[in-house]
Amino acid sequence: MATLASRRTTRRLAADAGLLAVAAAFVLPLAWVVLSALDPGATLRVKAPDGLTLDHFDAVLTPEITFTPLLNSLLLCGGATLLTVVCAALAAYPLSRFRSRFNRPFLLTILFATSLPITAIMVPVYALFVRVDLIDTMHGTILFFAASQLPFAIWLMKNFMDGVPKELEEAAWTDGASSLQSLVRIVLPLMGPGVAVVTVFSFVMMWGNFFVPFMLLLTPDQMPASVSINDFFGNRGMVAYGQLAAFSLVYSTPVILLYVLISRRLGGGFALGGAVKG
Repeated sequence: MATLASRRTTRRLAADAGLLAVAAAFVLPLAWVVLSALDPGATLRVKAPDGLTLDHFDAVLTPEITFTPLLNSLLLCGGATLLTVVCAALAAYPLSRFRSRFNRPFLLTILFATSLPITAIMVPVYALFVRVDLIDTMHGTILFFAASQLPFAIWLMKNFMDGVPKELEEAAWTDGASSLQSLVRIVLPLMGPGVAVVTVFSFVMMWGNFFVPFMLLLTPDQMPASVSINDFFGNRGMVAYGQLAAFSLVYSTPVILLYVLISRRLGGGFALGGAVKG
């Protein structure tokens, strides 16, 4: 009996040590960003600051370095996220509500599309954008961002939509509501956490994407922050670590704010029990 308890204790300690190692792998880069942003002598090492300074923030908080790229990122990712969520809801609704022999092949095709590396299709996409005159345009990049995130967004949205009872829509149809009205007024409000998850996932995946805007946008004034951050890496390995860390903190702020704003929706549940019983 004592041997069994000893084995359980050893396994628990090993699991705790593994979790601590994983946590350290995530915490150390975050600690470096915060400490280096305030350290006047910032290096690549994680260390206590030699002093506290805001000079790095003063250096990067300019229209050319931060404000214009951030605005470009908000336009690109915000517009593409809105388009993705709307199209995903419209595409997931018939997949969730209407049975067809084509549903399963279509969903499997969507699942396969999510596994395609985006680098594998950028060369034909670039050639297509040049031909249709969408290269170096914000709206063209927004369309491609939305198209690249749409397969997984549809998959997520459909799974969340399956949790909304169809009886609620049937009652609305009896009162004369159309399918679009029932989707907007009944289904989407009840699956608020699902819409929030799709929104956050899509926005975060686009926000950190370097390759797509780097390939499709050519004008420096249109570059988002995910591309302009490359400017802190100079020639011959010279890097402005303090400014890079300060810019990274500012660059992360919109994602944190988005999560905080919709965290209540993420924590909520599907308030369906009373509605179904009524």
